[in-house]
Amino acid sequence: MKKCILCAAFVFGMAAMQAQTKEDLKSQKFEKQAEANALQAEADALQAQINALPGWRIGAFGTIGGSFSEFNNWYSQGTPNNSSANLGFTVNAFANLKGDTFFWRNALNVNLAWVKLDDKDDPTDSSEFREATDVFNVSSLYGRKLSEKFAISTLGEYRTTLLNNFNDPGYLDVGVGGTWTPIENLFVVMHPLNYNFVFSSGDTVFESSLGAKIVADYTRQIGKINFKSNLSLFYSYKDADYSNYTWINSFSYKLWKKIGLGFDFGLRQNKQEALNYALANAVAPASPTFDTVDNELQTYWLLGLSYAF
Repeated sequence: MKKCILCAAFVFGMAAMQAQTKEDLKSQKFEKQAEANALQAEADALQAQINALPGWRIGAFGTIGGSFSEFNNWYSQGTPNNSSANLGFTVNAFANLKGDTFFWRNALNVNLAWVKLDDKDDPTDSSEFREATDVFNVSSLYGRKLSEKFAISTLGEYRTTLLNNFNDPGYLDVGVGGTWTPIENLFVVMHPLNYNFVFSSGDTVFESSLGAKIVADYTRQIGKINFKSNLSLFYSYKDADYSNYTWINSFSYKLWKKIGLGFDFGLRQNKQEALNYALANAVAPASPTFDTVDNELQTYWLLGLSYAF
């Protein structure tokens, strides 16, 4: 009986010691975490002071996505013998110069993707990759500060495709006006005097025109999250059919060092592009016009690994 009592006392004693040790460890962890949070707050404050200093800010982040598959005798699907793949990547790069009385912001956005589906039972089916997404956008904004939140500015922005039909069409916006920076990571460009040059080969519906340019860009890093949202809108004074907008969004979540998960999606409407596509694919006697064409929303998205520099 004494042995049982001693064993029970020993077990309870060990459990109590373990519980006490666990509580002590939790208490120490809480104290260390509080110290770490205080140090991180100091580091963030110092980084904010660094960001406020004049000089260049250069960086890049993006997403890489892809998949490969091969099926042999998989009879439950319509193409039992096939190999398929898709590859894509995005690049969001910037080089910004901040001065006491001026700023110069330069940005690059590239989104390229390829896809293939090879039906092995069809000898005429191509096994080559073909272009799926093709976006290229570069811009440069220069401003002279009138105050901390407003500047007179000039903007040059060029948009086209790289893999197919380079500069056909291509869009070059050049204009002047003002830029508003209500908060540190957001700037809004308002240029009432902007010329939209449109480049295309042959006899097409594309036409250059004078109009207004609005650009809103918000870029932010919060902990492990990076995101960028850019809206570029042109309103033509000549005809609303020549207006267009593009809205590109990029998100990334850091998992390890500079590697993480990324998601990109873009929205676009351009009636000139919609009509040009409709005319190229029209079946006689149909003849689409600006009044009859369906200006559907253009979209793309990419999910994959993200990177940052």
